[in-house]
Amino acid sequence: MGYRVACLTSVRVELPTSVVTSEELEERLGALYGRLRLHVGRLELMTGIRERRFWEGGLMPSDVAARAGIAAIRKAGISLDQVGCLVNCSVSRDCVEPATASFVHQLMGLPPSALVFDVSNACLGMVNGVLLLANMVEMGQIEYGLAVCGENAGPLIEHTISVLNSDLSIDRRGLKSHFASLTIGSCASGIVVGPRGHRIVGCGWCCDTSQSHLCRGDGAGGMTEGSQPLMETDSETLLKRGVMLARTMWSQLREDCGWQPSEGPDLVVTHQVGKAHRARLYEELGLDIAKDFSTFEYLGNCGSASLPATLCLAEESGRLKAGDHVAMLGIGSGINCAGLVCQVDGAYLAS
Repeated sequence: MGYRVACLTSVRVELPTSVVTSEELEERLGALYGRLRLHVGRLELMTGIRERRFWEGGLMPSDVAARAGIAAIRKAGISLDQVGCLVNCSVSRDCVEPATASFVHQLMGLPPSALVFDVSNACLGMVNGVLLLANMVEMGQIEYGLAVCGENAGPLIEHTISVLNSDLSIDRRGLKSHFASLTIGSCASGIVVGPRGHRIVGCGWCCDTSQSHLCRGDGAGGMTEGSQPLMETDSETLLKRGVMLARTMWSQLREDCGWQPSEGPDLVVTHQVGKAHRARLYEELGLDIAKDFSTFEYLGNCGSASLPATLCLAEESGRLKAGDHVAMLGIGSGINCAGLVCQVDGAYLAS
């Protein structure tokens, strides 16, 4: 893509304080597990997800997205008036209309001169938002842009458990289509894109929309308190098709970075799905799994917030080193696949 200016100036994460283990979720599925003669422990065994987090009651997606946005601006060391564009990228929204970004903008006190809109692309929303902002920075349309997301998993988990326990027609096969819903967690992230920070050196993307039926979530009230969303996923086929697509994206991304066959990233951060997905992706792309940094074990799959949250936590843990190339890779329902590579600027690492 040839970026010369656009950088990730700061990345921040906001984590809920309420922690719920996979075992606790399964214990709430007692009616279903008893009827199907299933044992507690299969959820963590199959996914590697030990626990996930949920927001306290009464919070809207915009509330937590605004928190993450403020944290990202503070870390970037810029003023609110310098933000030329705000993009809300979460699956979770306050309502269908207006854009949830409108509420985030108001809560943050951003200037009226800012361009404000939502971007929706399942778990790839934040990656897409960052690329849009990077293009605007590169073209000189804005100095800084802010991408935020506030994912609220509670309503999906609650309604899924209710349906699984009450619908006596659900057998083991039926449970399988809802299993991915039980891996979802809550989180919020914010990324400032601007002319300084970790430089974007390459990006790539591709899609296979013939497989858009593999994961579908309904819009029953959005993802706010009291709503009743439900999602059905063919996890096995989605994994297989998604990884096949990732090979094409990875080839494009390597070419955009100008890497020779012996060259590659120093650290890899992916959208956090689970251990089976990680193992298959690294094997197919020929990546060293020792370069992986993961958070799914204790955060679960946090939708569009997963990848930026994991990047932020990798930085806070000291895994990012000055000069390193960090690959950020995501596969989302649709199927869409996207990735970008940044070179770490030591001056912008968490102290």
